[in-house]
Amino acid sequence: MKRKIITTADGSQTLEVEELEETYHSRHGARQESEHVFIQMGLVPALVEKKELTILEVGFGTGLNAILSWKTAKQAGAKIHYIGLEAFPVTFDEVAPLGYAEGGEEAAFFQKLHEASWEEEVVIDEHFSITKHEVKLEDATLEQGVVDVVYYDAFGPRAQPEMWRLPLFEQLFEATNEGGIFVTYCAKGQVRRDLASAGYDMERIEGPPGKRHMLRGRK
Repeated sequence: MKRKIITTADGSQTLEVEELEETYHSRHGARQESEHVFIQMGLVPALVEKKELTILEVGFGTGLNAILSWKTAKQAGAKIHYIGLEAFPVTFDEVAPLGYAEGGEEAAFFQKLHEASWEEEVVIDEHFSITKHEVKLEDATLEQGVVDVVYYDAFGPRAQPEMWRLPLFEQLFEATNEGGIFVTYCAKGQVRRDLASAGYDMERIEGPPGKRHMLRGRK
Protein backbone atom coordinates (compact mmCIF):
# COMPACT_ATOMS: atom_id res chain seq x y z
CA MET A 1 0.00 0.00 0.00
CA LYS A 2 1.23 3.49 -0.86
CA ARG A 3 0.52 5.85 2.04
CA LYS A 4 0.87 9.60 2.48
CA ILE A 5 0.30 11.98 5.40
CA ILE A 6 -2.71 14.32 5.31
CA THR A 7 -3.98 16.89 7.80
CA THR A 8 -7.59 16.47 8.96
CA ALA A 9 -10.15 19.11 9.94
CA ASP A 10 -9.23 19.19 13.65
CA GLY A 11 -5.57 19.79 12.82
CA SER A 12 -4.46 16.23 13.60
CA GLN A 13 -2.88 14.10 10.93
CA THR A 14 -3.52 10.66 9.50
CA LEU A 15 -2.43 8.47 6.61
CA GLU A 16 -4.19 8.08 3.30
CA VAL A 17 -3.95 4.97 1.14
CA GLU A 18 -3.79 6.46 -2.32
CA GLU A 19 -4.97 3.46 -4.33
CA LEU A 20 -8.05 3.05 -2.12
CA GLU A 21 -8.68 6.78 -1.65
CA GLU A 22 -9.25 5.83 1.98
CA THR A 23 -7.85 7.34 5.19
CA TYR A 24 -6.91 5.58 8.42
CA HIS A 25 -9.00 8.08 10.39
CA SER A 26 -11.74 10.58 9.62
CA ARG A 27 -10.94 13.55 7.39
CA HIS A 28 -13.25 15.53 9.71
CA GLY A 29 -10.77 15.02 12.56
CA ALA A 30 -8.56 12.00 13.16
CA ARG A 31 -8.04 12.49 16.89
CA GLN A 32 -11.63 13.63 17.49
CA GLU A 33 -12.98 10.50 15.81
CA SER A 34 -10.81 8.14 17.83
CA GLU A 35 -11.55 9.92 21.11
CA HIS A 36 -15.31 9.84 20.53
CA VAL A 37 -15.91 6.47 18.88
CA PHE A 38 -13.41 4.22 20.60
CA ILE A 39 -12.53 5.92 23.88
CA GLN A 40 -15.66 7.75 25.05
CA MET A 41 -18.22 5.34 23.56
CA GLY A 42 -16.24 2.12 24.05
CA LEU A 43 -13.46 2.13 26.62
CA VAL A 44 -14.89 4.61 29.15
CA PRO A 45 -18.18 2.70 29.67
CA ALA A 46 -16.21 -0.54 30.03
CA LEU A 47 -13.97 0.99 32.71
CA VAL A 48 -17.03 1.77 34.80
CA GLU A 49 -17.49 -1.97 35.27
CA LYS A 50 -13.91 -3.22 35.60
CA LYS A 51 -10.37 -1.85 35.89
CA GLU A 52 -8.56 -4.65 34.09
CA LEU A 53 -9.80 -5.48 30.63
CA THR A 54 -8.96 -6.80 27.19
CA ILE A 55 -9.37 -4.70 24.05
CA LEU A 56 -9.37 -6.22 20.56
CA GLU A 57 -8.72 -3.78 17.73
CA VAL A 58 -9.43 -4.86 14.17
CA GLY A 59 -7.27 -2.55 12.10
CA PHE A 60 -4.41 -1.59 14.42
CA GLY A 61 -3.12 0.82 11.80
CA THR A 62 -1.32 3.92 13.09
CA GLY A 63 -1.67 3.04 16.78
CA LEU A 64 -3.73 6.15 17.57
CA ASN A 65 -6.50 4.18 19.30
CA ALA A 66 -3.90 2.25 21.29
CA ILE A 67 -2.07 5.29 22.65
CA LEU A 68 -5.35 7.00 23.56
CA SER A 69 -6.43 3.81 25.35
CA TRP A 70 -3.17 3.75 27.31
CA LYS A 71 -3.57 7.39 28.35
CA THR A 72 -7.14 6.69 29.48
CA ALA A 73 -6.06 3.61 31.43
CA LYS A 74 -3.31 5.58 33.19
CA GLN A 75 -5.76 8.27 34.25
CA ALA A 76 -8.18 5.64 35.55
CA GLY A 77 -5.55 3.54 37.29
CA ALA A 78 -6.56 0.64 35.06
CA LYS A 79 -4.76 -2.12 33.18
CA ILE A 80 -5.33 -3.02 29.54
CA HIS A 81 -4.43 -6.14 27.61
CA TYR A 82 -4.49 -4.96 24.00
CA ILE A 83 -4.81 -7.27 20.98
CA GLY A 84 -4.19 -5.63 17.62
CA LEU A 85 -4.96 -7.31 14.29
CA GLU A 86 -3.32 -5.76 11.24
CA ALA A 87 -2.91 -7.38 7.83
CA PHE A 88 -0.79 -4.53 6.43
CA PRO A 89 1.45 -3.17 9.21
CA VAL A 90 2.58 0.45 9.29
CA THR A 91 6.16 1.14 10.33
CA PHE A 92 7.20 3.44 13.17
CA ASP A 93 8.96 5.69 10.65
CA GLU A 94 5.65 6.17 8.85
CA VAL A 95 3.65 7.08 11.97
CA ALA A 96 6.24 9.01 13.99
CA PRO A 97 5.62 12.26 12.02
CA LEU A 98 1.86 12.14 12.74
CA GLY A 99 2.30 13.80 16.13
CA TYR A 100 0.19 11.39 18.18
CA ALA A 101 2.72 11.42 21.03
CA GLU A 102 3.60 14.71 22.73
CA GLY A 103 7.15 13.84 23.78
CA GLY A 104 8.67 12.35 26.90
CA GLU A 105 6.77 9.37 28.28
CA GLU A 106 4.21 9.44 25.45
CA ALA A 107 6.89 9.40 22.76
CA ALA A 108 8.64 6.48 24.47
CA PHE A 109 5.38 4.56 24.75
CA PHE A 110 4.45 5.16 21.11
CA GLN A 111 7.81 3.93 19.88
CA LYS A 112 7.65 0.82 22.08
CA LEU A 113 4.11 0.19 20.81
CA HIS A 114 5.22 0.08 17.19
CA GLU A 115 8.52 -1.66 17.75
CA ALA A 116 6.99 -4.39 19.93
CA SER A 117 7.49 -7.87 18.49
CA TRP A 118 4.62 -9.42 16.59
CA GLU A 119 2.85 -12.65 17.62
CA GLU A 120 3.79 -12.40 21.30
CA GLU A 121 2.61 -10.43 24.31
CA VAL A 122 4.80 -7.43 25.15
CA VAL A 123 4.36 -5.65 28.49
CA ILE A 124 5.01 -1.94 27.99
CA ASP A 125 4.22 -0.72 31.51
CA GLU A 126 1.97 -1.49 34.48
CA HIS A 127 -1.06 -0.13 32.61
CA PHE A 128 -0.61 -1.69 29.18
CA SER A 129 0.47 -4.86 27.41
CA ILE A 130 0.00 -5.61 23.73
CA THR A 131 -0.12 -8.61 21.43
CA LYS A 132 0.04 -7.69 17.74
CA HIS A 133 -0.93 -10.20 15.07
CA GLU A 134 -0.10 -9.70 11.40
CA VAL A 135 -3.18 -11.44 10.09
CA LYS A 136 -6.54 -10.89 8.43
CA LEU A 137 -9.51 -11.18 10.77
CA GLU A 138 -10.92 -14.23 9.00
CA ASP A 139 -7.61 -16.05 9.53
CA ALA A 140 -7.15 -15.01 13.18
CA THR A 141 -7.47 -17.46 16.06
CA LEU A 142 -9.33 -15.66 18.83
CA GLU A 143 -9.97 -17.03 22.29
CA GLN A 144 -13.69 -17.18 23.00
CA GLY A 145 -15.37 -14.97 25.58
CA VAL A 146 -12.37 -12.90 26.72
CA VAL A 147 -12.68 -9.53 24.94
CA ASP A 148 -14.23 -6.66 26.89
CA VAL A 149 -14.16 -4.05 24.10
CA VAL A 150 -13.96 -4.52 20.33
CA TYR A 151 -12.65 -1.55 18.34
CA TYR A 152 -13.77 -2.21 14.77
CA ASP A 153 -11.62 0.19 12.76
CA ALA A 154 -11.25 -1.48 9.39
CA PHE A 155 -11.40 0.62 6.23
CA GLY A 156 -14.99 1.43 5.26
CA PRO A 157 -17.38 -0.83 3.35
CA ARG A 158 -16.74 0.99 0.06
CA ALA A 159 -13.01 0.27 0.17
CA GLN A 160 -13.08 -3.10 1.97
CA PRO A 161 -16.54 -4.70 1.63
CA GLU A 162 -15.05 -8.07 2.63
CA MET A 163 -14.41 -6.69 6.13
CA TRP A 164 -18.08 -5.97 6.80
CA ARG A 165 -19.60 -9.44 6.53
CA LEU A 166 -21.77 -11.40 8.95
CA PRO A 167 -19.30 -14.32 9.40
CA LEU A 168 -16.65 -11.90 10.71
CA PHE A 169 -19.10 -10.32 13.13
CA GLU A 170 -20.08 -13.79 14.36
CA GLN A 171 -16.38 -14.53 14.92
CA LEU A 172 -16.04 -11.35 17.00
CA PHE A 173 -19.22 -12.04 18.95
CA GLU A 174 -17.80 -15.38 20.06
CA ALA A 175 -14.61 -13.65 21.21
CA THR A 176 -16.55 -11.05 23.23
CA ASN A 177 -17.41 -11.79 26.85
CA GLU A 178 -20.82 -11.29 28.42
CA GLY A 179 -21.43 -7.55 28.79
CA GLY A 180 -18.66 -6.75 26.33
CA ILE A 181 -18.89 -3.72 24.04
CA PHE A 182 -18.47 -3.45 20.24
CA VAL A 183 -17.89 -0.01 18.70
CA THR A 184 -17.33 1.19 15.16
CA TYR A 185 -17.49 4.51 13.33
CA CYS A 186 -19.67 2.92 10.64
CA ALA A 187 -23.44 3.42 10.90
CA LYS A 188 -24.74 1.65 7.78
CA GLY A 189 -28.07 -0.09 8.25
CA GLN A 190 -26.89 -3.40 6.82
CA VAL A 191 -23.87 -3.41 9.12
CA ARG A 192 -26.13 -2.79 12.12
CA ARG A 193 -28.49 -5.59 11.05
CA ASP A 194 -25.62 -8.03 10.53
CA LEU A 195 -24.11 -7.21 13.93
CA ALA A 196 -27.53 -7.80 15.48
CA SER A 197 -27.79 -11.11 13.62
CA ALA A 198 -24.40 -12.07 15.05
CA GLY A 199 -25.88 -11.61 18.52
CA TYR A 200 -25.02 -8.07 19.65
CA ASP A 201 -27.69 -5.83 21.19
CA MET A 202 -27.18 -2.89 18.84
CA GLU A 203 -27.80 0.84 19.11
CA ARG A 204 -27.11 3.70 16.73
CA ILE A 205 -25.70 6.63 18.72
CA GLU A 206 -24.29 10.07 18.08
CA GLY A 207 -21.21 10.01 15.89
CA PRO A 208 -18.00 12.04 15.98
CA PRO A 209 -17.72 15.52 14.40
CA GLY A 210 -18.66 15.35 10.73
CA LYS A 211 -20.66 12.13 11.13
CA ARG A 212 -24.22 11.93 12.44
CA HIS A 213 -24.13 8.42 13.84
CA MET A 214 -21.97 5.44 14.81
CA LEU A 215 -22.78 1.94 16.06
CA ARG A 216 -22.36 0.37 19.48
CA GLY A 217 -23.32 -3.14 20.54
CA ARG A 218 -23.38 -5.17 23.77
CA LYS A 219 -23.18 -8.89 24.29
